[in-house]
Amino acid sequence: MASVREKLLTWFDREGRDLPWRRTRDPYAIWVSEVMLQQTRVETVIPYYERFLSSFPTLKALAEADEDAVLSHWSGLGYYRRARLLHRGVREVVAEYGSAVPEDAEARRGLPGIGRYTAGAIGSIAFDKEEPVVDGNVSRVLSRLFRIDTPLGANETTKRLWNEAARLVLGERPGDLNQALMELGATVCTPTSPRCQACPLSTDCRALAHDEVASLPIKPARKAPKQVELAAVVATRGRGADRMVWLIKGDQPLFGGLWGVPMAHGDPRAALRQAGLQARLRIAPIGQVDHVLTHRHLRIDVFVASAAKCTASKNGQLFTPQSLQQVGVSTLTHKILQCANVR
Repeated sequence: MASVREKLLTWFDREGRDLPWRRTRDPYAIWVSEVMLQQTRVETVIPYYERFLSSFPTLKALAEADEDAVLSHWSGLGYYRRARLLHRGVREVVAEYGSAVPEDAEARRGLPGIGRYTAGAIGSIAFDKEEPVVDGNVSRVLSRLFRIDTPLGANETTKRLWNEAARLVLGERPGDLNQALMELGATVCTPTSPRCQACPLSTDCRALAHDEVASLPIKPARKAPKQVELAAVVATRGRGADRMVWLIKGDQPLFGGLWGVPMAHGDPRAALRQAGLQARLRIAPIGQVDHVLTHRHLRIDVFVASAAKCTASKNGQLFTPQSLQQVGVSTLTHKILQCANVR
């Protein structure tokens, strides 16, 4: 293990990318970065991370912010449940731990939204603790390095990956060691066309020795995305510069806490009824929007309605195009509004 660790750390010192979250040991900033990086590319995350910390530079600043402000900084990043759980977790740290992220691993893992991976990233990078991490990149590196030939997601595979990661992290600079594993998976040991000739672990890699790099890791069988057909209604009031659009705040798991247009399965009138809206509905859709989520393929007929009437509440309001910038709105909602020429 010592040889593998030394090679990884030497390589990381030489080849590691200069990323904004690598310039700090602040556990809060590292927490934010790790949550944003879940299922999201580094290049996408960087501007979001920088804007987020500019607006919420401390735990206390984020804890005191309202949810709309938090989600407005997350708009377009996707997986919005991450933002809501981060917000809840930070509020718990402020209330229960005196605004200091706990160093104790079990205490960290007890916070909303923090699982074993995020707890390990914070513990190793911010607190220099020998805590392992296993994400998609690390899983790929370890599966090839140790020639793990059972499917990802299987209990035996998960146990083996965490055990190997736990063995590797023991020693000096555990945070850098974990980041080196993640970096290697992101830049060298990639899913396709890995650059084995540039890998610092090429002489240790069992998959390479057996010519199995392309076949490892073994991926679990994936289900085809479920097809979902919806009708969305862009209901407006006013004309020209005074035109406003009616949005409702969703409570469904995918877009909970975000503002969006009324939607229903197949029937635009049902969408209006469910939102408690009265409006002049144009019978024919003006266009269609396709939106692919991890497990769903949404096909949405977009309808427009004018002269919208409803009583404003915390879950339903009129917005100008400018005021939309101050609240959380999903990429899907932006697509629908653009289809209806409401920007």
